[in-house]
Amino acid sequence: MRRRILVPIDPTEPARMRSAIEQVVRICRQEPVAVRLLRVQPAVSGHVAMFFDPHELRELQHSAGAEELQLARNLLALAGVSCTSTVVIGRSAESIVSAARDFGCDRIVLGRSEPGLAGRIFGSLAQQVRQLLGASGDLQVIGS
Repeated sequence: MRRRILVPIDPTEPARMRSAIEQVVRICRQEPVAVRLLRVQPAVSGHVAMFFDPHELRELQHSAGAEELQLARNLLALAGVSCTSTVVIGRSAESIVSAARDFGCDRIVLGRSEPGLAGRIFGSLAQQVRQLLGASGDLQVIGS
């Protein structure tokens, strides 16, 4: 059975993205894996949403997310790594865990970065994902 890796991409954290891509390329050179990029688009507030048709808003968010994944797709392609990608709308940690389970992934590669103020207060994204996974042990989280 081919192993599967989920790589959440946040364009506001380019160092984390590059670190995650480097880790995925190293893994792909060691073993055959299927790579899926994920962009979690935050839900918009009700005030903003009331100015859009729900379908139109969803399309705008998915289109923006696909654009935000392009650099990661290009970096993987340059390294000879093929991937698929998905855009979802929701809260980051919850959406990452849900997508990893939905796609049958055994690893989530987040990359490394220095936590900002929010990360120090609320915990890093990796910590939040690990907490949601609990002690299930079915998914390995790589990164900080």
